[in-house]
Amino acid sequence: MNQLEFIRTTKVSLKGHENFNERWVQNHIVEDPTLLGLGDIVVKDEERIQPHAGRLDMLLQDSQNTRYEVELQLGRTDESHIIRTIEYWDIERKRYPQYEHCAVIIAEDITSRFLNVIQLFNGFIPIIAIQMNAYQIQDFITLEFTTILNQLSLGLVDDDESIREITDRDYWLNKRGTKETVKMVDSMLELIHTFDESYELKYNKYYIGLAKDGIPNNFAAFKPLKKFTWLHLRTEEDDALNTILDDMGADYNYAKKWGNYDIRLTKGDVIGNKEALTNLLRAAYDYRN
Repeated sequence: MNQLEFIRTTKVSLKGHENFNERWVQNHIVEDPTLLGLGDIVVKDEERIQPHAGRLDMLLQDSQNTRYEVELQLGRTDESHIIRTIEYWDIERKRYPQYEHCAVIIAEDITSRFLNVIQLFNGFIPIIAIQMNAYQIQDFITLEFTTILNQLSLGLVDDDESIREITDRDYWLNKRGTKETVKMVDSMLELIHTFDESYELKYNKYYIGLAKDGIPNNFAAFKPLKKFTWLHLRTEEDDALNTILDDMGADYNYAKKWGNYDIRLTKGDVIGNKEALTNLLRAAYDYRN
């Protein structure tokens, strides 16, 4: 293997650059929207006309039917950039309420002042702030996009333990699930015990959670139904975890809004993939602890 050589990079400001403008950046994002680090997304529209409000730079959509209203600005972000982004997000969510919507601000310089302003909205308005940097490497130029403020992950109503409805094992055995699907939950608890023996199952109306010393910690939650069991893992989306799930042949998706993997498991999935499931459960455990 040849030894890699060090090459010095030079940061380039695109604001006012004679060769590289906003349209140039937008074209590269449209060509490969995964550059933004938002996952598997596609471009739905560019320069989308907004009624009485100008044009939205880009409308993106992921496989979970979340739409991203993206506004790009070279140089430093300012009040008009933030207001415009939120306005376009609001128009689109009202026009197409069947989708989840998230506002995305991209700028070369997102100052701490405006980051604080954006954070005030986050939780009420889903906003992602991405800082863009351009670098020259010899005769080439490249773009780097770094998420500095992510969409606030919403907790499930059932995570509010003060309002949960406590049930028991019989409720899940006889009303929601079956002996076989509840046994799958028992098997996954056994896998959790390989790295932390102090966890126990906590039976709630809408899911079976986990508790340690009586304190809930739902890094994993389970919903045993009649024919299969849902495993919900509260962790960031990660390529390594996706690979494990793909190798399992699992039926899964990542819900960005809630910040968790939703994995549908059958009895055979649990029996035949103990090592893989242990790794998945441990990843969520490490993330939440």
